[in-house]
Amino acid sequence: MDYLEEYNFTSDDISSFTQKVPASVIKLLEENKKLVSNNIKYLKELGVSNYKDVFTNYYEIFLNDDSNFKAIFDKYDRNDLIDKIAKNINIIEFL
Repeated sequence: MDYLEEYNFTSDDISSFTQKVPASVIKLLEENKKLVSNNIKYLKELGVSNYKDVFTNYYEIFLNDDSNFKAIFDKYDRNDLIDKIAKNINIIEFL
């Protein structure tokens, strides 16, 4: 999971994350690190400042194909979506 350091995750963030997530999911996230990285990068570029919180709480969506991942967010007004995610990341459940 060291690749997350490229996205400003600290070693403590990564350690905490890997302790709370099942090993089978960690394996999937490792095996698909390019896909996960592309999806994290997309959220950052979109302007989601709390992308790390989104990832650590909704890591399973980061395993979606790039186009499917983008489609989740692209169907909403960008600025409105960014504001809503900043105020409450739980909105991700309803996207």
